[in-house]
Amino acid sequence: MDKTLTRRNFLSLRREAVAPAPAPRRVTSGLTPYSGPWTKRQALHLLRRTLFGAKKQEVLDTLDLGGPFAAVNALMTTGTPPPPPVNNYNSDRASDPAVPFGETWVNAPFSNDFEYARYISLKGWWLEKMMQQAPTLEEKMVLFWHNHLATQAGGVFNARMWYRHLVTLRQHALGNFKDMVRAITIDPLMLIYLNGAFSQAGAPDENYARELQELFCIGKGPNANFSEEDVQAAARALTGWRVDWDNLSSFFEPYFHDTTDKTFSSFYGSRVINGKTGEAGAEELDELLDMIFDNPETALFICRKLYRFFIYREISEQAEQEVIEPLADIFRSSGYEIRPVLETLLRSEHFYDEENIAAVIKSPLDHIVGIIREYNIAFPDTTQLSDGYTLRMYIWYNLLVLLQDPGDPPNVAGWPAWYQAPQFDRYWISTDTLPRRAEFSDAMLFYGYSTDNFVVQIDTVAYTASMDNPLDPNALIDEALLRATDMEVSAESRQTLKSILLSGQLSDYYWSSAWYDYTLEPSNGMKRFVVESRLKVFYKYLMQLEECQLM
Repeated sequence: MDKTLTRRNFLSLRREAVAPAPAPRRVTSGLTPYSGPWTKRQALHLLRRTLFGAKKQEVLDTLDLGGPFAAVNALMTTGTPPPPPVNNYNSDRASDPAVPFGETWVNAPFSNDFEYARYISLKGWWLEKMMQQAPTLEEKMVLFWHNHLATQAGGVFNARMWYRHLVTLRQHALGNFKDMVRAITIDPLMLIYLNGAFSQAGAPDENYARELQELFCIGKGPNANFSEEDVQAAARALTGWRVDWDNLSSFFEPYFHDTTDKTFSSFYGSRVINGKTGEAGAEELDELLDMIFDNPETALFICRKLYRFFIYREISEQAEQEVIEPLADIFRSSGYEIRPVLETLLRSEHFYDEENIAAVIKSPLDHIVGIIREYNIAFPDTTQLSDGYTLRMYIWYNLLVLLQDPGDPPNVAGWPAWYQAPQFDRYWISTDTLPRRAEFSDAMLFYGYSTDNFVVQIDTVAYTASMDNPLDPNALIDEALLRATDMEVSAESRQTLKSILLSGQLSDYYWSSAWYDYTLEPSNGMKRFVVESRLKVFYKYLMQLEECQLM
């Protein structure tokens, strides 16, 4: 298994030496169900790709399921919709007159004075859903669809509208893709973001009609041969949809609809959508979607996006033929149900192929939320609203500087890491962002983020105590590395980690005795200091290994 290409992304930022040319990837597996070993390594790989980090108990529970079939079944479960965000932003300096502290603001009128506070409140609410997620695919899929059907909350800047948009994504995240596209097409946030709410007969706006085909359904593949005339015809079919600003809903207004016939190119079988008058004009949306979803490029395009999100950035000819095309057949035959595609992919030999393990650079969300979850970092509970608001804002700021602001991707195409060839996931790493990743992990190890009442920080002693055998430095290193990376690290890195635990001494006794003494008297500050000071440096070194930036 060669990971030179991926490792070189990090190594080249640290030294001038050029790594040797990587060997080509040799992936020959397809969608045959995986029947190989089912160890912690396979369970961790599955959970790292489908959750934001994996807690130890989640790994053990997944391992106990016996294999990918039951494990993927468990991931497909969805819970009850989460309660809405609340006013956690009131302070001594300013108080929202429309929303009492602790009550939800999602039905309150727009407020020039407090809309930004609600906007940040919603970002924190979404981050909390990721940090407190159940071990299911739901949160990862909400992010996937947010990136795929991208909007910028800051561009519309109506927190209530953005909240409803997130609810729509969540409702359809593991449901039917065609139903989701229809719902998003007339979603108020999307109607405003891509100007659909202002499109009318005589002056159709082409923004959404273009992105519906180019970014959301058909894509830009070699066989995506829709034309400018197709964009124009689709724009005319979509005229007439409007936003009710009082109720934050959408409706069809026949007066603004283009009632002429819409003729499409041979790419769509020269389909004609007959112009309709009155309320019947709204039916043209469904005819347009039927036409787009009848085209086989739609299923192929979405399966490629799912592949790059869950498997690997590049799609070889072999993967196109033996993974993408069969998945697209499943997608179409199911009527564009999302679950069957994901179930097949995540249970496949291809997913567990050695070349696809630890082959993806973690996104900032995978990195930051993963650290919070994997190291069991505690956040204020629901009764500590102000503290929670402030501390989640700190987390949001770290995501911002790492180039992944949830709710506000760079543009309607989403984050370049999931579509922009040839860079793809290398987009996440630069001479600026790599040190900032280390700054976040160092902060969580050494001082944390705090309010007057609460500190969020890694408890290295408690985390180490959760290991199977923390008394043995070799076993401790093995488990700490397994939890942190699917890759085998160098003997040199292992020796450095051990040297830290032993304070530079040679005998394992120097760690074992220190840990044993602490466990005999955990309330003794000096004995805790002896192990904690070593552990902070130990985890600092481990978390900055280039292997630990991969999943």
